[in-house]
Amino acid sequence: MDSEGNPTEAAGASIQPPRRRTDELLSLLAERIGAKLSSSSVYGTPVERDGVTVVPVAAARFGFGAGGGSDPAKQQEGEGGGGGGGVVPVGYIELKDGRSRFIPVVHPARMLALASCAILAALAILRPAIPTNRRKSALRRR
Repeated sequence: MDSEGNPTEAAGASIQPPRRRTDELLSLLAERIGAKLSSSSVYGTPVERDGVTVVPVAAARFGFGAGGGSDPAKQQEGEGGGGGGGVVPVGYIELKDGRSRFIPVVHPARMLALASCAILAALAILRPAIPTNRRKSALRRR
C-alpha cells in the first residue's frame, strides 16, 4: 500500500481501476454528439432576396446518459446508455438596410395551449369571487 492507503503493484506503480464499457460508451456518445453540434445546428444557411437576408434560427437540445452496476452476491453486472435530442425552429434573423431584428415563429398549438391555460387560471382565481346559485339562495334566506 502507498502512503494514501491505495494498493500498489510489486513494481511500485498504483493499480488502476478497470475501465468499464460504460466509460467507453459515454466517451463515444460525447464524441459523436459533439461532432454534430455546431453553429449550423442552430443557425441555418442565410437566404437573400430583394435586399433582405434571412437567417433561420433553431433551438437544439441534446441529452445522454449511461450507467452500470453489479451485484457481486448474484455475480451479475449490467451496463446501458442512451441519448436523444431535437432541433426546433424558433424564428429568424432579418437583415435589412444595415439593421437586424429577430422575428420569432409563432406556433398555433403553443398559442392555443397558452390561451387555454390563461383561461383556466383566470377561472380558478375568480371562482371564489363569483356567487353561485346556492350562495345566492342562502343569502336570500337570511
